[in-house]
Amino acid sequence: MPNIYHIPAMLQETIAGLNIQSNGVYVDVTFGGGGHSKAILQQGNDIELYSFDQDLDAYENQKQQPDSLIGNPRWHFVHSNFRYLRHFMDYYGVQQIDGLLADLGVSFHHFDEAERGFSFRFAGSLDMRMNQAAHLTAADIINTYDEDALARALYIYGELSNSKQLARRIVSARQNEPITRIEQLVDVLIGGKSKSGSLRTLPTGTELDIDSRYKKDFAKLFQALRIEVNDELGALREMLVAARDLLRPGGRIVILTYHSLEDRIVKNFLRSGNLEGTIEKDFYGNVISPFKVLEKGAVASDEEVSRNPRARSAKLRVAEKKI
Repeated sequence: MPNIYHIPAMLQETIAGLNIQSNGVYVDVTFGGGGHSKAILQQGNDIELYSFDQDLDAYENQKQQPDSLIGNPRWHFVHSNFRYLRHFMDYYGVQQIDGLLADLGVSFHHFDEAERGFSFRFAGSLDMRMNQAAHLTAADIINTYDEDALARALYIYGELSNSKQLARRIVSARQNEPITRIEQLVDVLIGGKSKSGSLRTLPTGTELDIDSRYKKDFAKLFQALRIEVNDELGALREMLVAARDLLRPGGRIVILTYHSLEDRIVKNFLRSGNLEGTIEKDFYGNVISPFKVLEKGAVASDEEVSRNPRARSAKLRVAEKKI
């Protein structure tokens, strides 16, 4: 869907999950195209909202929107990774919040902009940085990680059973020349070179013709590289702890997950209240947790998926801070 920055998944369900209250202070830690943030602010004229995004493209895109939030005195844009949630709330003098929303999906913009390097559909640089001021890129991982470290990342974050084989092939190929582009990584893993014997370099944005047999594994591979580049799971864990501590009693946390790794972390945290997922019980066998889980994994309707196929993998989890 070119020219669309992002379509918010399960919009009505997430807003309902937040149970927005008058004079409430809310946080959208994944601003993206702004769809969820705008819907939150529309729930009342006395709501205050802080929206996080580490990619300034999100803010630049907002400038171009006819219903832009820029200039709204009740809206605060925070250019930061959501792992720093607690620090920025301290900076703004916010002691407690009434609700937090996290849509952990990657914006359409990132997949559709070839130069960002998030998709194996197009030729382009192996980048994948959500924050373009960050230093580590996917090319750095491909070219500098030793074979064991590379195989480990592909196995843990991509759940690729052939991770060792893939890592071995990559390390062998990079000894001849650096692998800096998406089309080159494709060549290394499924074959194909230019007539000179070197890896191809195609114009950025050239659509790559990849056999459907390989697409599932490439999706896992790119997921693994993206998670490693952006330390997505580490950031998620830090944000969850901060959200737990910031939520006032009765406040809601609403999270959309898109793959099993992040969903497992969220599920266990909301159930137990700790990152280890350890269930503690009182003398009577009741679970001791700061949260009451209200939604255990709702999925998008068939009608929404028909309009927005990328919502197919979304899973909604909602919990309320116990009073």
